[in-house]
Amino acid sequence: MITAAQMRDRFAVVTGASTGIGSAIAERLAAHGVHLVLVARSADKLEEEAARLSRRHGVTVRALPLDLATADAPTRLAKTLADEEIEVEVLVNNAGVSVRGPVLDGDPARYRSLIDVNVTALTELTALLMPAMVARGHGAVVNIASTGAYVPAPHLAVYAATKAYVLSFTQALWAETRGTGVRVVAVSPGPTKTPMNARGTRTAEAVATTVFRALSGNRPSVVDGYANKLTAFVFGKLAPKRLALAIARRVMTRAVPRTGDSISL
Repeated sequence: MITAAQMRDRFAVVTGASTGIGSAIAERLAAHGVHLVLVARSADKLEEEAARLSRRHGVTVRALPLDLATADAPTRLAKTLADEEIEVEVLVNNAGVSVRGPVLDGDPARYRSLIDVNVTALTELTALLMPAMVARGHGAVVNIASTGAYVPAPHLAVYAATKAYVLSFTQALWAETRGTGVRVVAVSPGPTKTPMNARGTRTAEAVATTVFRALSGNRPSVVDGYANKLTAFVFGKLAPKRLALAIARRVMTRAVPRTGDSISL
């Protein structure tokens, strides 16, 4: 576990921090006196967010515009942190991309970019920044997964598969780092209302609250919201896979009528 007091006056890196869940997590960290390095593609939004958080909470906030789909982005981020002598106490891997529609109608290049952000960058950033935490004997890594990690999602097939990776990877990492003093946890939101998802049923602020509760706990993974927990449990463990897939297909067909839409955080 790691407490707000332990994080205070230390640095957290939050990816996908310009809007939505990433912005809400950054807000909560700053409110507890945590200095921030914000990472996202949108330079203008990121600079505005950094200035707002610094002004409101009196913490140091560094905006670092970066496209995590770029192959060398994680190493460039780690080098920037090292060059500026920023010691990372908390890493929040929140950045994610989703491409909607049947795989057969999709663009393979966009799927590669999705995987580069959701899987490759998350894995590399964790591998780059976690060793220093272990060496110090304290720190935390939060990986944002999804309730889509618990059951395959037709029309969001690649996205859900990457989130299943995030969940599995984080649970394994939790086991590997037990006893090191480093907190590792996967947090799985369900549909969350953000500027890019008007149909969400949970708020980004509620997810941020779940993240903070998860940091103070010891479980390898948590699901945000009681309804989402029930859904993940029923579809991930109780329901026969064919039934879960049939229901998921019907729900996603209605919820995702367009092909090729994407969101990036």
